[in-house]
Amino acid sequence: MSAPSIRALGVSKEYVRGGHNPSLRTFREALAGAVTGRFRPSARPAPRDDRFLALSDVSFDVHPGEVMGIIGRNGAGKSTLLKILSRITAPTAGRIEVRGRIASLLEVGTGFHPELTGRENIRLNGAIIGMTSSEVARKFDRIVAFSEVEKFIDTPIKHYSSGMYTRLAFAVAAHLEPEILIVDEVLAVGDAEFQKKCLGKMNEIAGQGRTVLLVSHNLSAIGALCQNAILLDGGRILHHGAAADTIAHYSGLFRGDDGVVVEDKPPSGPHIASATLATNQILFGEKLAVTCMIQSPDRRRAAIEVEIHDGLGRKLIYSSTAPMHGQEFDIYPGTNRLMLGIGALPLARGSYELHLWLSKPWVEEFHRLSVPLCFDVVQSDPGGAGFDFQQSYERGCVAVPITFERQE
Repeated sequence: MSAPSIRALGVSKEYVRGGHNPSLRTFREALAGAVTGRFRPSARPAPRDDRFLALSDVSFDVHPGEVMGIIGRNGAGKSTLLKILSRITAPTAGRIEVRGRIASLLEVGTGFHPELTGRENIRLNGAIIGMTSSEVARKFDRIVAFSEVEKFIDTPIKHYSSGMYTRLAFAVAAHLEPEILIVDEVLAVGDAEFQKKCLGKMNEIAGQGRTVLLVSHNLSAIGALCQNAILLDGGRILHHGAAADTIAHYSGLFRGDDGVVVEDKPPSGPHIASATLATNQILFGEKLAVTCMIQSPDRRRAAIEVEIHDGLGRKLIYSSTAPMHGQEFDIYPGTNRLMLGIGALPLARGSYELHLWLSKPWVEEFHRLSVPLCFDVVQSDPGGAGFDFQQSYERGCVAVPITFERQE
């Protein structure tokens, strides 16, 4: 196997909560300190209670041609890790080994100079990663065409919308032929067509033997694009392996009592106090039975709305008690017990999430359960012919009946 493009060895990053960290002084502050340091005592290090580890002992390898996903909740350390890999900040402990030229697309607002035009920023970014002006010129038309900002290419980018900025930034990072492309949440901005272009371009880059690191909350994109993925939580690696396995591990973090019972902290208004599955294992075509305990301070008209997501986080099914039965129902002061029957569900074998919320449809959402109920379809043979229909990105997750007749 070839040497890794990126190797992280025991990487940790420590920050100080609030106040001023003397290790993060500006050049001006450092110069002033050097001049006056003999006349004042040295700054004392921050107390241990004021310090926290954004990353703790993170180690992994990424090889040429590999697309690695990084997932985790907000505050897990994903962006901190990318900034260290991009050499924007240094680790407190451990080290990073990088082989090749890096292009990074981190959060919107970094990497470009707002006073410069789109054209000038393309040239500047090319120079920063070591390309000659002739190399940038050869790529220029393709960058502009991909970004779809031709009409504004000579406008200072401080006047760009966030979508325009992101399209141009991704186009620059992807077309300047870095050996390593690092992307943070590019799929959170822009329309569906642009997101599709981004996925296609990242696939193309990996196919050329280059390396891609992608941070995204879009688990469907991670599952479709990445061979492997890392799950970060609290600055530590909880799981590192095949993308599908890592996504399943991530989804498992949110299961309450194996997904059968979920209780929520009540808001002041009408809310779902708890939801319970009769079973968390069903067969293809079976109904899902759910008991909801609804509490309300007063009488209301309401409906239950539901979504079913697959293991990659893709929304598969939406339904509501209101349009299905032509009316809302009454909830009364105190506790209301509601039995739901959802289905029959034509789902492939695999793991799923059931999301529930209480609402006055199209008017107001009263309360959404913060944690989904989780269940598994353990056997799926739609035609009864012994075929095992498994959940996959290629085939999808839903099988519907098809009838046919031969016509002469």
